[in-house]
Amino acid sequence: MIKADLILKNAILLSMDQDFHQYDPGAIAVKGNSILAVGVESEIISNYSSDEVVDCGGKVLMPGLVNAHTHVPMTLLRGLADDLRLDVWLMGYMMPVEREFVSPDFVQLGTRLACAEMIKSGITSFADMYYFEEDVAKATAEIGMRALCSQTVLKFPTPDAQFFEESLEMSRDFISRWKNHDLIIPSVAPHAPYTCTPEILKATAALAAEFDVPLHTHLSETAFEVETMRKEQGMPVIPYVKKQNLFDAKVLAAHCVHIDDGEIRTLQHLGAGVSHNPSSNLKLASGIAPVKRMLELGLNVGIGTDGPASNNDLDMFEEIRLTSFLQKGISGDPTTLPARTALLMGTRLGAQAMHIGHITGSLEVGKRADLILIDLSPLHNSPQFKHNPQGTYAQIVFASKASDVTDVMVNGKWLMRDRQLVNLNEKDLLVQSQEYARKIDLFLIKRESSILSKLIAIGGAAEEESFEIQIKVRVKDPTPIYKALDNPEIEIIRERHYHEFDLYFFFKDVEQGMLRYREDEFITKEGKIEQVRSRLTLIGQTIEDRFPQEVLLSRSRYLANATQSPRFYREYFKPHLEKEVEKDRVRFLVKYKGFEFFINIDEIKKPKIGFFLEVKSRTWSRQDAEIKSKLVTELIECLGGDLNETTSEDYIEMVK
Repeated sequence: MIKADLILKNAILLSMDQDFHQYDPGAIAVKGNSILAVGVESEIISNYSSDEVVDCGGKVLMPGLVNAHTHVPMTLLRGLADDLRLDVWLMGYMMPVEREFVSPDFVQLGTRLACAEMIKSGITSFADMYYFEEDVAKATAEIGMRALCSQTVLKFPTPDAQFFEESLEMSRDFISRWKNHDLIIPSVAPHAPYTCTPEILKATAALAAEFDVPLHTHLSETAFEVETMRKEQGMPVIPYVKKQNLFDAKVLAAHCVHIDDGEIRTLQHLGAGVSHNPSSNLKLASGIAPVKRMLELGLNVGIGTDGPASNNDLDMFEEIRLTSFLQKGISGDPTTLPARTALLMGTRLGAQAMHIGHITGSLEVGKRADLILIDLSPLHNSPQFKHNPQGTYAQIVFASKASDVTDVMVNGKWLMRDRQLVNLNEKDLLVQSQEYARKIDLFLIKRESSILSKLIAIGGAAEEESFEIQIKVRVKDPTPIYKALDNPEIEIIRERHYHEFDLYFFFKDVEQGMLRYREDEFITKEGKIEQVRSRLTLIGQTIEDRFPQEVLLSRSRYLANATQSPRFYREYFKPHLEKEVEKDRVRFLVKYKGFEFFINIDEIKKPKIGFFLEVKSRTWSRQDAEIKSKLVTELIECLGGDLNETTSEDYIEMVK
């Protein structure tokens, strides 16, 4: 007899292995953290012995569910804002609250709350992407769950990093220290192509490849994202990220709602996994992913809940059922994506998509003992038919609920017995989470008077690049500047001529920033108006940092199309003070020493204060800003500007 640490017997055992072995009655033997044997009960009992033998009472014994994409700390933001457009939801609520409240304590509490919910719904492994990801890992490991923990990297400032280099360094340090952990697979997460520069995508892919860990990202989630990528880069999202070497890493791509056959084949050929998130995609009106086609072409497709702030739960039973129903509905074929396939996506395929299929996802000898027991006896799941071997899969997918999970084991250790959590105190979690809700409520009530919130509420607001390097000098005559642009070191990419009419709204609370209503008239070489554009810009307090020669590093701005008249905005925002600036601007986009800069030659007509030369460049990291701060002063001098005439005032500050 072979000695085991634990034997589970008298179960309807679903292995979810390649051959979908079922055993009824079945049994499993566990040794340490791994599965020692799986099979018919009589054979297991004959060949293995243990001091602990658990009678499963005819319950289903199967692999734990795999949540292939989520943001677990966002349990503390569940129900914060719903039934909103994505831009309003994200920028009006999520991002401001995250900036204010997300901390290691927030992340650990949110993770514990999420783990409690996931364990009670039969989830044993999950793929997370958030900030302070090491704190997600610490809380998860302490509880005993298995997770792919991915440190988020963005070109924007985040709650845990001001610049992308900090996030990247945090990722490297996190991965290097957690690389061989028994429960945690450390990872890096460039958030999405539209929130990351090509440099970030390449750097994160190289980091993941260096340590041979997965890379977790969002791809092709919305039609707008895909259309913008085609317009700006001349190609769809998947070819674009391939061009940035993203698939040098083992990619886990969340969503992939808007991809075609060619992109699916690319993902499959390059070994990427996909996480389908049906509830989140429907709630945010992102669309329905072509899951049926992905599976037909051999792609590893798992299922995720996405974050509990955009779902709003972590119930994989709901997601698995919805995955099957949606594909049946859009195909018009009730045989599409049957129950067994849907359950496979929620177990082994999900693990394979996360690149941990060799560890978990099925009940096979040598894999970790990550398993759950499901009670099929409740009223909503009765009676049980035995004539069809597929019937048990259908009962689980189409009739079972998360509350039917009675017991959960991860890595050979019980995390829930008879619906009672082993390592978590639910009452304490509820009290602590409600205290966060109270604080966030107070914060949001105060924010109701926020100009940014009001700007977003009228639609279309978007955050610009994080920072802008700029320098401005007075000039008496702009003519020499045009001649200096012939310098062979300065490559002119494009030239535009504008008449700009700016109306600035100021508010009593200066921390609200100022709101600019701008009308741009695009002027042809013949001096005719060919196009008029109106937009709103909310500008934060301008000076974030200074470099030598009065070079400024200014904060991010929020933009929105101005579809109403100045009178409407005056009445809507109720400014304390208004000022006007009118200027004639010739703008050049140039490349100088490998970097792009905007050169503005301005004549300020209202107030009538003369000519100015202004050089600007958008930036996304501290290092980049320091390099460009030196180059802008060089450009000023190349163009004949006098650095003694530098002014740190914006034009509106010159209006008395």
